[in-house]
Amino acid sequence: MTDRVTNPVTSPAAPDAPPHQNPGRGIAFRIAAMACFAVLAALVKWTGQRGVPVFEIILFRQTFAFVPLMIYVWRTTGPEVFRTQRPVGHLVRSAVGLFAMVCGFSALQHLPLTEATAFNFASPLFMTALSALMLAEPVGRHRWAAVLVGFLGVLIMVHPEPGRLNLVGVAFALGGAVGAAGAMVTIRQIAGTERGPTIVFYFTAAGAVMGLVGSLFHWVTPDLPTLVCLVLGGLVGGVGQLLLTEAVRIAPIGVVAPFDYTQLVWATGLGFLVWGEVPKAATLLGALIVAASGVYILHRELLRRRPPSPALAA
Repeated sequence: MTDRVTNPVTSPAAPDAPPHQNPGRGIAFRIAAMACFAVLAALVKWTGQRGVPVFEIILFRQTFAFVPLMIYVWRTTGPEVFRTQRPVGHLVRSAVGLFAMVCGFSALQHLPLTEATAFNFASPLFMTALSALMLAEPVGRHRWAAVLVGFLGVLIMVHPEPGRLNLVGVAFALGGAVGAAGAMVTIRQIAGTERGPTIVFYFTAAGAVMGLVGSLFHWVTPDLPTLVCLVLGGLVGGVGQLLLTEAVRIAPIGVVAPFDYTQLVWATGLGFLVWGEVPKAATLLGALIVAASGVYILHRELLRRRPPSPALAA
């Protein structure tokens, strides 16, 4: 599921760290965030199957995400959340992130929940490649090797069996992963001057506007159970985003980021309970390879950004 475009495996957009760290609590927040995103993905899939268009789902997702977001803003940044030095940067970041969201939500309508979630784990691989191309960041042979191994995992997940490959679903899923990676690159470009809550606020507002405009062309009035699920999706998605932010704020990214992959566990359980989905062996094997590659890329990224020891500096 590609709702994590504002804070995937490595995110520079979190607020400044507090003076104390709490790794255990940060891990708990990260796991809870992954559970929220798995629930959101299930709600998106379920409401889509009830005939609700993707843009209408996005409208509810972004609009009701403002409820937990504004509570968080009130307790942290306050009116400062509106202040920005990079309005064009926010526009670009929102456009790329919303492309990822549209693709991710569409993929959920064509693929099993576990499979759609697994494809999202390819985002760190695309992010490494895009960082080299767009930000001119040095990417050593270790990370390039991890990217190649990760793409091998993606090919295993695709498992092109004759007559059984859902090309539309796979295309949407990969588009969502590429979009999420692009969103992370654009966040890196503006994170030097912009607060994390500010980035999330403008992305949420842009998504609500896009969802509203798209819904004007195709609106389906939901029944009461579907309406409840649409509203719940927005609230759960907003809470999940804030849990992600808090996890990075109180614990090192290298400690909490590997727990992003617990989303696959939640998605597998929900897929089985709601739709009776049993994940294919190829999907799980490919996801394991992609996850291992992502963790290794994170490891190399942290090594690259680690300040030199006093002895080495001397």
